[in-house]
Amino acid sequence: QVQLVESGGGLARPGGSLRLTCTISGDTFDYYRIGWFRQAPGKEREGVSCTSNTDGVTYYLDSVKGRFTTAIDNSKKMVYLEMNGLKSEDTANYYCATEGGFCPPIWNKEWEYTNWGVGTQVTVFS
Repeated sequence: QVQLVESGGGLARPGGSLRLTCTISGDTFDYYRIGWFRQAPGKEREGVSCTSNTDGVTYYLDSVKGRFTTAIDNSKKMVYLEMNGLKSEDTANYYCATEGGFCPPIWNKEWEYTNWGVGTQVTVFS
């Protein structure tokens, strides 16, 4: 089984930055994708990004493009989500999720990922 653990959440001011880390352990595929999702109270879970260690293609939610960056350190089995220019609407519980293979064109669907972490809270508050 694959285990995912998110870390790095916390409190940030508007315009501030946080870096989330997803640490992967267990029986991973040689080729895999990592999705970041977030969910705020009363709102649907939405895909934030998808990247993989296969073809280098990365996708982002439109509202975070230019502010968030995700990257994989394959040797360490760690995935990062660098969040800059944070806004109040970024407040949510953030989850990482993984599945074998590359990011599909329709990447932001929960059923495209089998294994999930339990989340880390990000709060942007002035």
